Amino acid sequence: MLEIFNDLIKEKMYKYEHKSGLNVFVMPKKGFIKQYAIFATHYGSNDREFIIPGESEPTHVPDGIAHFLEHKMFEEESGSIFEEFSKNGASANAYTNFTTTAYLFSCTDNFYSNLRLLLDFVQRPYFTDENVEKEKGIIAQEIRMYDDDPSWRLFFNMLGGLYHVHPVKIDIAGTIESISKIDKDILYKCYNTFYHPSNMVLFVIGDIDVDKVAEIVNDSVKSKKRDGHIKRIYPDEPTKINKNYVEQKMSVSMPLFNIGFKDNDIGYGGKRLLKRDITTQICLEILAGRSSDLYEELYNDGLIDTTFDVEYVGEVDHGYSIIGGQSVDPEAVKKALIAKISSIYKVDDADFYRIKRKLLGRFIKSFNSVESIAHNFISYYMKDINILDFTSVIEDITPDDVLNRFKTHFNEDNCVLSVVKP
Repeated sequence: MLEIFNDLIKEKMYKYEHKSGLNVFVMPKKGFIKQYAIFATHYGSNDREFIIPGESEPTHVPDGIAHFLEHKMFEEESGSIFEEFSKNGASANAYTNFTTTAYLFSCTDNFYSNLRLLLDFVQRPYFTDENVEKEKGIIAQEIRMYDDDPSWRLFFNMLGGLYHVHPVKIDIAGTIESISKIDKDILYKCYNTFYHPSNMVLFVIGDIDVDKVAEIVNDSVKSKKRDGHIKRIYPDEPTKINKNYVEQKMSVSMPLFNIGFKDNDIGYGGKRLLKRDITTQICLEILAGRSSDLYEELYNDGLIDTTFDVEYVGEVDHGYSIIGGQSVDPEAVKKALIAKISSIYKVDDADFYRIKRKLLGRFIKSFNSVESIAHNFISYYMKDINILDFTSVIEDITPDDVLNRFKTHFNEDNCVLSVVKP
């Protein structure tokens, strides 16, 4: 196994590549009571069109199929796999986002038997005409529930304003119409394409034995390495936004808003993407973080409250910043925000180094939680980022990097205001 070590935070993990192409990462945490494992595939709702290894023609699939497949993986001929984890004293779950589907469990005992169970069931799909039809009704109810969720609609309305054709603007669960087109054959096709171990990663963390994990992987994963790679096909997305304002009326007591900035500096992963991510986080903290002048001004003027927050989402093929919360006058918040951006001609050194220390401290603190480490690891891995590179990358970022990011990313022409009003 390859040992990966970060001297600054004294954390290490081991990497092992199985003969199937599956990458396995183990992070021992001596003395920790809880153990955690995630078995994830690089497959999310954005993967609507792709070329299967060994084929030449593209395959098109209905929206929402990655999420649908995640739901179906927990059902087996003998019943639900949740019951088996429960008998073993483990809590199991799963999630699907734009780029990833992940299956996970946490426990304080019986870790190795739960790990075998995780690896086995994810490699054992069971789809029938009957259980697929039954699932359509369940997911249709979930779609309706999210359609009635103001925060969810606010977010996807913002994405619809930012993007013309990129699949990130489409709800992860799809629509009731799109899931009606799903059948067991297309589920098996997507499973066989994206759930091959060479397209997956296993991350385990806790007070566990590295060699024992490798032994279980060798026993449980039987696939051979696959020739070729999945070619993912995305439409050509214009650099300009789709629309600069989106409004929807729903049952809320006060208007909700998201101000989104489209990122056109995309097309790469690794340390370069990590630097973009951290640099943008620093920008957002300087611009509108809790300690910023703008936050204090907006709060004192009654335009924002404690729901106000900032976030950057950076992926290989898309990215955006979000500034949002609730306000009696979202348009006034956006106007003040744009004015503040226009006034930034230099980055204050004191603010810069204070926020760098804050982000580094937040990163180090996350290593007290096996859940935080595991989820951050998977998110970074899917972008070809080593989580332990965070400290060296943030150290190399300069005030000039932040100022340049302000100039290139926070542009009013690439900004959309999404509002949900009462």
